[in-house]
Amino acid sequence: MSSSPSDQPVAEAHTAHEPSSARPLHPWLKRIGTAVSLCVILFSALILYRTISAINWHDVSLTYSATGWDQIAYAAILTACSYLALTGYDVIALRQLALKVPYSRAALASFTSYAISFTLGFPIITAGTVRFWIYSQERISAGRVASLTVIAGVTFWLGMALVIAVALLLEPASIAEINHAKIWVNQLIGMSLLVAIAVYLLWVSLDHRWMRIQGLKLELPGFGLTLGQLFLGVMDLSCAAGTLYVLLPQGHKMDFATFLATYVFGCLLGIASNLPGGLGAFEVTMLQSISGPSQGAILASLLQFRVLYYFIPFISALALLGAHEIFCRWTSLRAAMSERDHENDDIIT
Repeated sequence: MSSSPSDQPVAEAHTAHEPSSARPLHPWLKRIGTAVSLCVILFSALILYRTISAINWHDVSLTYSATGWDQIAYAAILTACSYLALTGYDVIALRQLALKVPYSRAALASFTSYAISFTLGFPIITAGTVRFWIYSQERISAGRVASLTVIAGVTFWLGMALVIAVALLLEPASIAEINHAKIWVNQLIGMSLLVAIAVYLLWVSLDHRWMRIQGLKLELPGFGLTLGQLFLGVMDLSCAAGTLYVLLPQGHKMDFATFLATYVFGCLLGIASNLPGGLGAFEVTMLQSISGPSQGAILASLLQFRVLYYFIPFISALALLGAHEIFCRWTSLRAAMSERDHENDDIIT
């Protein structure tokens, strides 16, 4: 497949700072965003409290005991596949920015930044700090790291839009039972999203496309790289949703396409709440949407999902960062000792 001109990395200043052209958000827009987040948090907390109050905790214990090792193994594999797709987010962004970074370094930056930000929240601070710490060792500026983060975000949203579109077209009736919309409304939304994605693909394939965010100017990936973004975004979300799906108790009677759409809706509410990992808002969506043997059994699966997809990667990321720092310090120490030995040899000579 021949790539479009905008597929080729451009060595120009993708991240040139232009304070004069930057347009910060109006104060009232920030207030609206804060108000929406607070409403989502309060509503989710209320529904979650009512739901948990009615849960039989004996069912939670039974579900934990009934979870097979095969389910845990499948969930672990799908979690690994999801985080593997996330490393591709950084690889595509680095290629677009014409930055040559070894895959091992890109994978470390991607995995650790996502694993930590998923658990602690505040991704701009947590993920941005981790990424900058690792990529700065490759002499990449803060502006380039910010641009990389934006392109990675575009990958996520493209994948989410495609997943929702396909799910609404394939299972409009099943999703109508969840969002209480007419079947034709779900189909219309799905088709509209597909058309929007197709228009975006055409738009970025015809010429170089630039965007400005808070004073940062960067070029969007072209047709070929955008297809890669779509693939990785869908793979990431599908594997993440699959992790929870295989942990669900028997008898939930929800096909994967409908479940995937439900999972994405839960993620959207979690993002709107601005809570770490969408904690609370995500659980409410799942508990209200999945019909299982009992809500206690569904809650047990959600807790297992939190451990496998969030807690274990978080601990692993901290361990990797610690090991990476020790390795860098040891390498620097060996280089300094080697240089000193050479100087001593020169003096003796």
